[in-house]
Amino acid sequence: MEGGYLSTPLLFLIQIGFGFYTMLLLLRFLLQATRADFYNPISQMIVNFTAPVLRQFRRFIPGYRGLDIASLVAAWVVTTIESVLILAIVGFQGSLLSALPWALPQLVSLLFTIFIFSIVIQAIMSWFPATHGHPLQQLVSQIAATVTNPVRRLFPVGTSGIDFTPMLAIIGLIVLKMLILPPLFALFGIPPILQR
Repeated sequence: MEGGYLSTPLLFLIQIGFGFYTMLLLLRFLLQATRADFYNPISQMIVNFTAPVLRQFRRFIPGYRGLDIASLVAAWVVTTIESVLILAIVGFQGSLLSALPWALPQLVSLLFTIFIFSIVIQAIMSWFPATHGHPLQQLVSQIAATVTNPVRRLFPVGTSGIDFTPMLAIIGLIVLKMLILPPLFALFGIPPILQR
């Protein structure tokens, strides 16, 4: 009874802590992939938070064509450790090796979430002129542009001047997430508690 009572807040803390750091590692990868401004104060915060871990990974994982592959591998490892801890708490038998492939769909899901929230934040901040030039607005705009620019080329702003690009991009990402993740979860046999 006591273990069950404590397991819920413990699971919550593990998911928040590991999930947040995994998000920072993926953002670190996206900073280079999207050519975002590294001198942005928020970019610098992400770099500083992830540097201690990435220094260790970069010893044996080089970059590739300007992409920070070490960030992806580190995110994979952190997500794998999180999965093992969660499964241990709920009493699921599993090993570190068996959890390695389970991390892939979870990282794909988190990448979708990052892009969706970047577009949402960018759209909301664009309504308030005072936020223009804010470090957060600049950073999410650079990340969101990876998705919104191709959508805007397909559906240019009409004579009305209303830009439906953010809405179309978000709908597209959500539909893709619905189509891609369930088959991946099934393919890798991921336990339901790790499907998010």
